[in-house]
Amino acid sequence: MRTRRLLAAACAVLAAALTACSSSGGGGQPSNVITVSSNQCGGTWHLAVPGWHTFEIDNQSTGGGEIDLIDPATGAIYDEIENTGPGTTTPMSLDVGSGRYAFLCLFEDYGPLPGPTVTVSGHAKGTPAILPITYNDLIPLAKEYQAETAAGITVLARETATLAAAVRGGNLATARRDWLTAHLQYETLGDAYDAFGTFDTEIDGRADPVGVSSPEWTGFYRLEYGLWHEQSLTSLTTVADTLNRNVDALGAWWPAQQVPLSDLGRRAHEVIENALEFQLTGHDDYGSGTTLATTLANITASRQLLALLHPLLVPRYPGLPAVYAGLDSLQALLEKERLPNGWWVAVSQLPTAARQAIDAACGQLLQELAPIASITEPRNTVDDF
Repeated sequence: MRTRRLLAAACAVLAAALTACSSSGGGGQPSNVITVSSNQCGGTWHLAVPGWHTFEIDNQSTGGGEIDLIDPATGAIYDEIENTGPGTTTPMSLDVGSGRYAFLCLFEDYGPLPGPTVTVSGHAKGTPAILPITYNDLIPLAKEYQAETAAGITVLARETATLAAAVRGGNLATARRDWLTAHLQYETLGDAYDAFGTFDTEIDGRADPVGVSSPEWTGFYRLEYGLWHEQSLTSLTTVADTLNRNVDALGAWWPAQQVPLSDLGRRAHEVIENALEFQLTGHDDYGSGTTLATTLANITASRQLLALLHPLLVPRYPGLPAVYAGLDSLQALLEKERLPNGWWVAVSQLPTAARQAIDAACGQLLQELAPIASITEPRNTVDDF
């Protein structure tokens, strides 16, 4: 279930005004109570002047709904409250500029109900409105993403077959090299929000909570642990063969899956968030010391999703250049830690200054990526009903 999210235009990211987001109206003005239900949306309201205001959305309906503040001429959204409950009052704070506004109420089992248009006088700029992205906008992108992922899984299957052969052949150096190649390919696929279901646990599951000695632990990390902890290649043959079979099964399963449209924007953020939590902390280092390389693969996954969404984001997200700048900055810092022999400095061996710079760059990037999930969430518009 979705929770309330401000559109990217609101508050910290686009308005760059965190301190202005509060529960009280700007300039000491009283809050405006906006009454909504399945048969009314906003009633009579007005604002004497533009500026920061808090609307108190009073849901008098018997069910929950979504309440949007829109530009009535275009349907572009200034702000929204999702899943407001019956009998509740929820604040909506934003910088209201000069222009025309209306509330749009969307209650389950009812068509969208627009409220009266209100004109705010003057020439002040406020929070910009974002044109909603529709299901029809995202469906072809989801199909393209699914096809690209299928092609990536095909490459992965070849690489895990090569890896399994190297393990059976008993060549440790070759097996380690092939392990890294295959694992990085998997990490470019952008698995997040359970995109691969239980296959992700089988292919890339961590040792916790079962422990490194558990037979339930399988996949890339299990094989990494064995390859870098002096376990015999003979004993790891079953692990490598099982990994290859699971990848083949993933390839057979994936084409029939339907990509949730809302996941496209969320995954661009989620893969980097996972990298910060598990890779840049060294949590997922089971001996190879290659979590920085994994983070680079996650950057590739995020870039691929952004490339799909780029035409939709350009007219809607002024912060998009900062996203690409953030990706470039983090990537450059990571690439400095690649060793001449092709391997990587382990996170645990990074100088303090280098680690702090990488963490700071990743944190900043996540802030820039955060609005994309809300901007690209598919929405019904009045024209859809």
